[in-house]
Amino acid sequence: MRGHAQVASSQKALMLEMKSLQEEPVEGFRITLVEEADLYNWEVAIFGPPNTLYEGGYFKARIKFPIDYPYSPPTFRFLTKMWHPNIYENGDVCISILHPPVDDPQSGELPSERWNPTQNVRTILLSVISLLNEPNTFSPANVDASVMYRKWRDSKGKDREYAEIIRKQVLATKAEAERDGVKVPTTLAEYCVRTRAPAPDEGSDLFYDDYYDEEDLEDQDDQDCCYDEDDSGTEES
Repeated sequence: MRGHAQVASSQKALMLEMKSLQEEPVEGFRITLVEEADLYNWEVAIFGPPNTLYEGGYFKARIKFPIDYPYSPPTFRFLTKMWHPNIYENGDVCISILHPPVDDPQSGELPSERWNPTQNVRTILLSVISLLNEPNTFSPANVDASVMYRKWRDSKGKDREYAEIIRKQVLATKAEAERDGVKVPTTLAEYCVRTRAPAPDEGSDLFYDDYYDEEDLEDQDDQDCCYDEDDSGTEES
């Protein structure tokens, strides 16, 4: 019975989060289900923030949730090929917020930096967009990308190797955006307009069934964040 209770609890949490993100999206992201009947696999479209190396990019990722969510963290994997110090070759993102809340002195992370049940998809998305522009080079998942990024950063953009790889990856995403019929924001004003995900089919009641009631919805935190164009991770000329 415990397993059934975990599934019911995690499904309720995920439906509430999906509804919240549809009604109050995170700027620069679009969230959909991979399959409408499966709440545990989400597809994420990430738009590269203006005034950064990723401007104009259209990056796809998947979030996979465990049945005991939110007590255990989901995984976040890019489907788009990414060259970044904190993204493994297979697309998995290495970020503290997605690490289980265990005390591991060898990791160099504080337990408070790791996952806890108060975190949610919204905080994950904001952490990922921050990581894209401010990589953690102390414990890189991609050592070569980390070395290259530090050269670019320390030379104040004069060493262009890292920036050129990102530029080519951004250009490569344009064709996929066109295939998906997606207009990628290229200005801060466009980027800060919330991108609403396509609504479920008219006949679907996936997000409007008995898994939650009005009191649950009122308890959801309303967060309104937009990427700061003055972030220190912006490209320098």
